[in-house]
Amino acid sequence: MGARGNKPRQGARKLAALAVSAEAIQSRILFLRGKRVLLDADLARFYGVTTFNLNKAVSRNRDRFPEDFAFKLTSEETKALIFQSGISKPSHGGSRKPATVFTEQGVAMLASVLRSPRAVAMSVAIVRAFVAVREMLVGNQQLSAKLAELEHRLESHDESIGNLFEAIRQLLASPRSGPHA
Repeated sequence: MGARGNKPRQGARKLAALAVSAEAIQSRILFLRGKRVLLDADLARFYGVTTFNLNKAVSRNRDRFPEDFAFKLTSEETKALIFQSGISKPSHGGSRKPATVFTEQGVAMLASVLRSPRAVAMSVAIVRAFVAVREMLVGNQQLSAKLAELEHRLESHDESIGNLFEAIRQLLASPRSGPHA
């Protein structure tokens, strides 16, 4: 088969890589300051660039990244992430500067700043991952509400069953009356 015959397989491989990346992306989404975000180092890995170059592109286009698109972590947030996720401490080869994190909107803006075909494709995959996480959270909230409703129903059933047993106990405890007494 010629080079032309290989094209569909290469395209299929790219789609498979994006599907795997979507799972990897979802696992890296963090919740900070009430927002779902991704670390600059994770995004750089997804985009196939260095963290330095990603942050340099952002700093050259700072007006495209307001605080609700991207922000630097405080030292307390960084310490918490080091503790929770095991990212490297600066003394052990980790970043010497506070990490920048990007919201879903910041990720969408990164595609216009980085401009490579991979960056565009990865931005689409990352935004889809954010949407999937949001849908899972909504689904979990709905499930939680259903469980609370079910728990309330069971509590009322428990009360009814308790009343039934009490009535049976009273019938058993009362002296027999009637023709066969």
